[in-house]
Amino acid sequence: MNLPKFKRIPNHIGIIPDGNRRWAETRGLPKESGYRYGIEPGLQLYRLCLALGVKELTFYGFTQDNTKRPARQKKAFQQACVESVKRLACCDASLRVIGDIDSPSFPPDLLPYTERVTFGSGLIKINFLVNYGWQWDLRHGLSPKNESLGEGRGIQSFIASSDVSRIDLIIRWGGRRRLSGFLPVQSIYSDFYIIDEYWPDFKNEHLIEALRWYETQDITLGG
Repeated sequence: MNLPKFKRIPNHIGIIPDGNRRWAETRGLPKESGYRYGIEPGLQLYRLCLALGVKELTFYGFTQDNTKRPARQKKAFQQACVESVKRLACCDASLRVIGDIDSPSFPPDLLPYTERVTFGSGLIKINFLVNYGWQWDLRHGLSPKNESLGEGRGIQSFIASSDVSRIDLIIRWGGRRRLSGFLPVQSIYSDFYIIDEYWPDFKNEHLIEALRWYETQDITLGG
């Protein structure tokens, strides 16, 4: 694979893989069938990020709000997340699944991955958000047991996603222009790039275009 050279590569990229249901509908398929077509694009993107030297990658699997969808859709995206994580576990990665494990919506098959596990050489840090909710995440940081929060330690030390670093670039497929509760603490200074095509139609060029755009941005972090 001949890859372009970039002046600056983001250390951490967040991925919002939207448009699976709409992709299925445009092909006359049931909405829930779209999720399984989003598995291979995730692996393709992982391989590309690894080749480019990205250090950390976060995938938005499904949220607690998503579990309000019809049962067939819920089962389909749960299964897609399980298969995606298990396939990533066959790759070089430091992998962790983050989400509310106390809810029946959390797939039991993913419980072994809720503590960070290194596979192969652990060449890239991967976070996979499953049954994730931004309020659930923040409640860990705001609980009464964290009384030391005001003693010079930031909230990120206490939230459920505490070992996820600040996100440099978030890429969302499917044309929607919203964060949908994606890691609110880590995304506070993220650049946000929208791709109108649906996630199952992922192409390497999507990431390349996003990175070309990113290297033109003025990274100030508010300064």
